[in-house]
Amino acid sequence: MPLTMIVTRDVEARYRGFLTSVMLEIAPGVYVAPDMSAGVRGRVWSVMTDWWTALGRGSLTMVWRDTGATGNLRIETLGEPPKEIVDADGVLLVKRV
Repeated sequence: MPLTMIVTRDVEARYRGFLTSVMLEIAPGVYVAPDMSAGVRGRVWSVMTDWWTALGRGSLTMVWRDTGATGNLRIETLGEPPKEIVDADGVLLVKRV
């Protein structure tokens, strides 16, 4: 099970309460889970998506290891332009989609 990280910015306190129930807050607004399964990650992101859709404030970014993705990382965002990782001649870059 891969490491999962969620970064929040300028969101309501409910996100912090929920995320600290399933992840470690290693810095303000930065949450990690060393062994989060894909099913749990999907359910956590579903809650985040529902809340963000209803409240529409701030931003959230989730990153996790995905061996099928460029750079072995996958990125999901709410409240920010979508991003993807691209390989530019062996250098990994983050591109806004």
